Amino acid sequence: MTVEWLWLGIGFLGQALFSARFLVQWLASERARRSIVPRAFWFFSLAGGATLLAYAIYRRDPVFIAGQGAGLFIYVRNLMLIRHEIRELRART
Repeated sequence: MTVEWLWLGIGFLGQALFSARFLVQWLASERARRSIVPRAFWFFSLAGGATLLAYAIYRRDPVFIAGQGAGLFIYVRNLMLIRHEIRELRART
């Protein structure tokens, strides 16, 4: 296996993780019978985005790097907001 093939596999893994978030969101919404965004959506976004960012850096693609890099901040911030909300709910009980 060459380095090129390894990075191609990493790129496809990142894309699979990133795409899985939509499946998770759809199934959660179907189960709840309303549109929701579960915490797993943000974890898949973060994992897929970080993996795709690594691939983009390897490929030296500045457009891809900027897009994935910016997205990581949003995913982390959403997870921080969720964690804060959970802590507040626990403190009330």
